[in-house]
Amino acid sequence: MRIERIEITRHALTLDPPFAAAWDSRPRRDFIVDIVRVHTDDGLVGVGSGDSMAGIDDYLDYFLGGDPRDIERHHAVLDNIAFHVGRPWPLDIALWDLRGQAEGLPVFRMLGGTQNRMRAYASTAVARPSGEMARQAHNLVAMGYRALKIRIGKADLGRELAAVAAVRDAVGPEVDLMVDCNQAWRMPWDTRPAWSFSKALKVARVLEGLGVYWMEEPLHRGDLAGISALRAASGVMVAGGEMTRELHELQAQIDRHSVDVLQTDCVLTGGITGLFKLGLAAKRKGIVFSPHTWGNGIGLMANLHLTAGLGGTPYIECPIDPPDWTPERRDFPLTVPLTPDADGFLTLPEAPGLGLELNEDMLDRTRVG
Repeated sequence: MRIERIEITRHALTLDPPFAAAWDSRPRRDFIVDIVRVHTDDGLVGVGSGDSMAGIDDYLDYFLGGDPRDIERHHAVLDNIAFHVGRPWPLDIALWDLRGQAEGLPVFRMLGGTQNRMRAYASTAVARPSGEMARQAHNLVAMGYRALKIRIGKADLGRELAAVAAVRDAVGPEVDLMVDCNQAWRMPWDTRPAWSFSKALKVARVLEGLGVYWMEEPLHRGDLAGISALRAASGVMVAGGEMTRELHELQAQIDRHSVDVLQTDCVLTGGITGLFKLGLAAKRKGIVFSPHTWGNGIGLMANLHLTAGLGGTPYIECPIDPPDWTPERRDFPLTVPLTPDADGFLTLPEAPGLGLELNEDMLDRTRVG
């Protein structure tokens, strides 16, 4: 089996009404998705998707003619490319999809996973007033979710913390709440400084009083000493690492135990190959691996396989915030959106590879460039 060609396409779903994500001051009018397909000489096609694949075209010839199952070699090349250009990791995802098809096994079972169900948490995105947040939380719990994530750190902090309190009152103590403080990174045009340690600690005290399960990215991603100190001073678990670019930086977080929950996304950093090793190292340190999944359903599925291969997690992120963000919007490249069952569990398919089916008609209609 040899890699015959690699095809990368870009697709844009028009968002009407626009999607006003809390971390972005510009409402999004289009949802852009890049899809990579790796074709082999015997007719198999592996699929991956994630962040922009811009700039990788100049390096695709490094993979042509190679055995797609030689994943360690391909991963080393991708790691070099990632230093120079973008985030090429969807290609690693596509190679795992191919390997699974070739071996007749789902990816999570190739990684040693035995459980194919994981409980999802509803990851919301829109900053809403307290009353609306409480109603949204109530609706999500009625859909089967037993954990919810709320975003703060952009507007008036007092109002945002009041919204967290309103959600706690609405769902009661039996539902776990996560709070994303959004301080580790910024959109390119957002020049606000990250919180100070003292401010983050004050927020942690409030969240601890509300029984919050974890607080996410309360300090700048490079402040490992501050994050470690915050963990020591607070009773709330600290989560982070979702956008960290390099594996050695994540290893430093693990070595220092600067987070309780590692959230690295395999389509953004390291691929399945790199993050499987890193996830094992995190678990040996007692760190929970629960990846970021804010992309489309292909990336969500890849992270599900990876996490199941690592033995599972208490909760895995499921982006949803209707009517602004729905499974249909998020997963438009797929024939069937990924949705939890009535008990809030996502179930992995037993089909070979990732077990995905692309909606080719939709992809044809949304293709750009």
